[in-house]
Amino acid sequence: MKKMKKACAVLLAVLSVSLLTSAFAGEDLVTWQNIVGNITVSNNDAVGGILPGTTPWSTTFGRASVNLATGRVSFDVDGLVLNGGNATGTPDGVDQVEGSLICDAGQPDQTIFTTLPVPLDARGNADFSGTFATIPGTCTNPLFLIRIGPDLPGANQRWIATGAVRTGGQ
Repeated sequence: MKKMKKACAVLLAVLSVSLLTSAFAGEDLVTWQNIVGNITVSNNDAVGGILPGTTPWSTTFGRASVNLATGRVSFDVDGLVLNGGNATGTPDGVDQVEGSLICDAGQPDQTIFTTLPVPLDARGNADFSGTFATIPGTCTNPLFLIRIGPDLPGANQRWIATGAVRTGGQ
């Protein structure tokens, strides 16, 4: 009986530590349940100093997640295509995108973390899974943007979609 009580106490301690660890890890995980296209094209709609694309965009699906403690980031976007003009329904030459996490947007201590570029296929689909070069750590009001990759001069780095319905973060 004594051994059983001791075993139960050890099991309870291990379970408590495990639950506590996962609770703290959950505070570091920020997710966006959807990625939506940017429908505004005015420079007044800059986010953290990043200008929007020059034509409206739409998506059919997307999601993103960032672990602030480890720098692990992933995003998935489907159907990211232009929503206006003669190339409506296509990415019209945009063949790379990257994801950016903006912490403290618009504040003097604003920081931006950007993934490596990934291909955007002709149907507007792109996926990324990896890490930021620098670990974000503390991030107040985290925002997530999908931006045009660096291989399109004149438009590179403009944001064309954003994370929506955020959970986690401050």
